[in-house]
Amino acid sequence: MTDRTPALDALERAGVLYTVVRTQRAHSAEESATLQGIELGALLRTIVVRRGDDDYVFVLVPGGRRFDWPKVRGHLGVKRLSLPDAEEALAVTGYERGAITPFGATRAWPVIVDASAVARARVAVGGGAHGVNVHLAPADLIAALDAAAVDVTVPEASTPDL
Repeated sequence: MTDRTPALDALERAGVLYTVVRTQRAHSAEESATLQGIELGALLRTIVVRRGDDDYVFVLVPGGRRFDWPKVRGHLGVKRLSLPDAEEALAVTGYERGAITPFGATRAWPVIVDASAVARARVAVGGGAHGVNVHLAPADLIAALDAAAVDVTVPEASTPDL
């Protein structure tokens, strides 16, 4: 498993307090949360969204919630958004799908964190390689990435008690 990633190097340079949690490669958000010993909602998946030619945004979506297109479009003030395929996502972030993180990406695209993550003591984001996870305070994540905390998700239909 990778010892260092561009994400971990970026976190070090930013002086962010974080913990690295290494696991086997997970095949779902639920499995990843279980392997990390955290609640599903504390796991933030990074979604890359294209809003125009060579114009992307990272959206951090908690496990158990799904990306809400109208909310994201409304926040960004655009009529159209799309998801890049895996090859395009790799080209614009430097990370392969399943390991994408805003930390250490090839370009510092704007970041939106779903507002539901802000109240948590700690959240987990990808560390730039499969099985490399970073646990940190949401306020530190937001400050380091100059992220906007915005309500951009809805509960997944299959998630009970939300």
